[in-house]
Amino acid sequence: MKKWSMMIVFCLLLTAAGCSRDMANRDVYKESGDTINVNNKREELYNEGGGQGVRNVSDDYGFVRHQKSPIQGDRGGTQHYAAIDREQVANIISQLSTDIPNVDDVATLVTDQEVLVSYDTNSKDRNRTADQVKRTAMSVVPRYYHVYVSDNTKLMRDVENLANLDSTSHNARNLVNGLITQMKKSPQGNRMSDSEDENGATADDNMNTTNR
Repeated sequence: MKKWSMMIVFCLLLTAAGCSRDMANRDVYKESGDTINVNNKREELYNEGGGQGVRNVSDDYGFVRHQKSPIQGDRGGTQHYAAIDREQVANIISQLSTDIPNVDDVATLVTDQEVLVSYDTNSKDRNRTADQVKRTAMSVVPRYYHVYVSDNTKLMRDVENLANLDSTSHNARNLVNGLITQMKKSPQGNRMSDSEDENGATADDNMNTTNR
């Protein structure tokens, strides 16, 4: 009888230990690489396919916590920039820009370092509308991006034609720079800050662009 009692107690202890491990695995924070997510959901930020747009909106707040790698020189934490779906970003910028008053048609190109937005507007304050379109795009992309806008609808076709290129295409950089030159003939809105011009570029950025 005593032996049976000891076996029962031992089984109960094993069961309690197993439950404890399950609770630990369901901790509020679940670590994955250099990211800690409160809600470990697997849904992508956007549906697959450019035509499907943004995923269904839920009542949940979105929260992600990133930690810089403690290893000096480890750039693993910045590799997410390379994973940006540029077509989806262009889709979001175009959709948000059409919500701006007097902006009816928007063509957006997202490269590896710039956003080019050509739009149709009947606004009487061209600079104010340009500033709204530009800042809308700035709110979507990483801060190192530069944004160029134009209300010259003739440039819409040029923006669309560049969509067939990528950063490795022959002469792609020259074609993008040429279109930027044309777009800057249109109002670009106000300076982004004391150290950044209307397109979000600093003096160092402009120097690097000249030396390309």
